[in-house]
Amino acid sequence: MRIWLATTMLWLPALASAQDAPSPSAPRSAQGDVAVTIYNNDLALIQDTRQLALPRGRSRQEFADVSAAIRPETVTLTTAGAGIVEQNFDYDLLSPQKLMDKAVGQTVTLVRTNPATGAETREEARVLANNGGTIVQIGSRIEVLDRMGGRVIFPTLPPNLRARPTLSVTLDSEAAGSRPATLNYLSRGLGWKADYVALFDEKVGKLDVQGWITLTNTSGTTFTAAKTLLVAGSVGTEEPGRPRFYGRPTSPRGNQPGTETANREQLGDFYLYPLAERTTIADAQTKQVSFLDVAGTPAAKTYFYRNAWLATQSEAKSVDTVLKFSSSREGGLGDALPAGTVRVYMRDARGAPQFIGESAIPHTPMGSRLALKTGEAFDVKILPVVEKRERISADRWRTTMRYTLTNARASEAVVEVAQDGLDSWWHDTRILTESQPSERINADEAVWQVRVPANGTASVTATFDTRF
Repeated sequence: MRIWLATTMLWLPALASAQDAPSPSAPRSAQGDVAVTIYNNDLALIQDTRQLALPRGRSRQEFADVSAAIRPETVTLTTAGAGIVEQNFDYDLLSPQKLMDKAVGQTVTLVRTNPATGAETREEARVLANNGGTIVQIGSRIEVLDRMGGRVIFPTLPPNLRARPTLSVTLDSEAAGSRPATLNYLSRGLGWKADYVALFDEKVGKLDVQGWITLTNTSGTTFTAAKTLLVAGSVGTEEPGRPRFYGRPTSPRGNQPGTETANREQLGDFYLYPLAERTTIADAQTKQVSFLDVAGTPAAKTYFYRNAWLATQSEAKSVDTVLKFSSSREGGLGDALPAGTVRVYMRDARGAPQFIGESAIPHTPMGSRLALKTGEAFDVKILPVVEKRERISADRWRTTMRYTLTNARASEAVVEVAQDGLDSWWHDTRILTESQPSERINADEAVWQVRVPANGTASVTATFDTRF
């Protein structure tokens, strides 16, 4: 399977190994032995073990190269014979803008160059403000520095302005000596998801799937040669005020959670995906690593259309194209699938794989059945129409629907037609008549399997007795 990937997705292996070795010109990291556990919901646990040379009594120890997105309230430091007295996180990073902000009220030196002669002049200036521009006082005059204002020389670096994110900790040590200290903290800005590349062969009903773990790092810090463990699942975090949205399902029918246990390490109710080797997770980097490669999984293409209650169309609509397969051990992918996006390809007449659609999946247990919408059919369409609607009593309605399907393909198409919104509350909706038997999925939805002949048409009619 990797053969066809190599011809169409050459960027994947390159991206997986990019920046694994730090640049020779990059500053040496102050980190020690780093382990990173990354969750799906923009959260990571960092464990960093460094050697500390501690004097007896109180001392201030600085931990550079911690995450810029650290949650300081989660920091713990474990070292033998010493306890934490105080800790501070300095996240104000050194930049020209911050340096000038800190210089307000201070005296700096302006160095200007005469463009005609190249001669330099120096003047002492007091920085009055730095709000959308820098205002200085030079002697008795006030100036606004423009882009050609020359260089600014600062006498010293302001306190708490760091070149790199730094955590400072005051420790009280029982005795002097060198010892390991493990820094643990939670951080935002690190996350991962799964991406799946699937090659579907419709003629033989087989699917090849390769799964990629996609890591992202926007924490402001590079983690060098880190032992990396990925946790599939969203751990609970306290985030008050996040709105929740509810609505009717829009996915095709056929998704069903499995009941098989995957052969993977678990942590509580989560599956773990450790990377086999240490890896450098560079800041502002996306990294991909393969974790699944399965060939010849049984799969089938189907068609689906869900009609909202009383929805009537003036023109025919394309039905959804749906790909169905399983994650079971027997006859499936044989693994638990972390949440991500499945991108589906098919070979054209020349044998080249072409992209035909993508669909997101949630965390999916092994043994699940999946039904993924990959697109909308060009040649298979449906026209739902409300043919008749009459009120038969104060709280009852009688509605006749007709669903007309057309198929311009050279082979028969079986379309699953679902009528939604029948009865979500009273549970007394009845189907009085129908041109072919339906399956009542629940009180709210009825489904017909409609066979549409090649280059032909088919229709279904049904009369409903409802409260609305």
